[in-house]
Amino acid sequence: MRDASFEFLQKLLEAPSPSGYEQPAQRIFRAYIAPFAQVSTDVMGNVFGAIEGIGVERPRVMLVGHSDEIGFQVKYLDDNGFLYFAAIGGVDPHITPGQRVNIHGCKGVVPGVIGKKPIHLMETKERETVVKLDAQYIDIGAANRKEAETLVRVGDPVTFAVGLEKLHGDRVTSRGFDDKAGSFVVAEVLRQVAALSAKLPVDLFGVSSVQEEVGLRGGTTSSYTVNPDIGICVEVDFSTDQPDVDKKHNGEVGIGKGPILPRGANINPVLFELLADTAARENIPVQFTGIPRATGTDANVMQISRGGVATALVKIPLRYMHTPVEVLSLADLENAVRLIVATLARITDKQTFIPS
Repeated sequence: MRDASFEFLQKLLEAPSPSGYEQPAQRIFRAYIAPFAQVSTDVMGNVFGAIEGIGVERPRVMLVGHSDEIGFQVKYLDDNGFLYFAAIGGVDPHITPGQRVNIHGCKGVVPGVIGKKPIHLMETKERETVVKLDAQYIDIGAANRKEAETLVRVGDPVTFAVGLEKLHGDRVTSRGFDDKAGSFVVAEVLRQVAALSAKLPVDLFGVSSVQEEVGLRGGTTSSYTVNPDIGICVEVDFSTDQPDVDKKHNGEVGIGKGPILPRGANINPVLFELLADTAARENIPVQFTGIPRATGTDANVMQISRGGVATALVKIPLRYMHTPVEVLSLADLENAVRLIVATLARITDKQTFIPS
């Protein structure tokens, strides 16, 4: 991966963006695509990058990844200065005690820790019980409520206090790959399309959407705005190459083996075949999974927007989803970009995607 792209990925991941509080990450995305796309932002906070194509009655193609990550929100400050919180998105209460966190307030970042009773003071039954999130608390070092209120206020968003780190080879770990990996791919596709020697036969709209983790909300409104003929959602998917994941649930999928192309009710069969054939032509490694229902992604709402959209998913294999230590392969990100750019060049007629 080129240095400038990796730097963008790191900035995007480390910018706080729990659902409803995405603007720090969206500012990073917006600044990155501004030199090569026409940029706009809607009232929801979705960011759009548009590149005009060439030709008569050219199809409108929407490419979307969501910028929001899971996190927390401050709900209550007690008399001793401890902060009680609720989850934004699907947070596993098993993993939160003992974590370092950042509270993002109007006066800046306030570091804190999610406290936990020492094991020495726990009864046997307590050790076997998961503490509910609403019983957990954040310690910022405040002596009392009055002191805490000078630093934070109810409603402030909270993120895990970790960023991007390199592991062995091309593997990297971070919070927020779900789905800033998708926003990253969208931005890189826009960059590469803008650099092509000839315009594509499509109007391309790259979208970094918001509030996916709390109900596909930004995907719904941005699909209505763009009104695409064809849509590709870039998401992450469960990698099944770790010891404790059953392959019968999600198929045999591994990181570093290429992006995933699902099939099922949410996927237009013609667009799926075009992606798969393009991967074979361009010698791009891909993996296949089946999703026999609507997916919990922006592809779901995009497909049924207005009169319907020919929709597909390109997914990045990910270990440890919705934890502070999500792991993926940089090569999978780059191959997703290659696949989408090559596929866009082969789209000419929106009527082609009407199933026969």
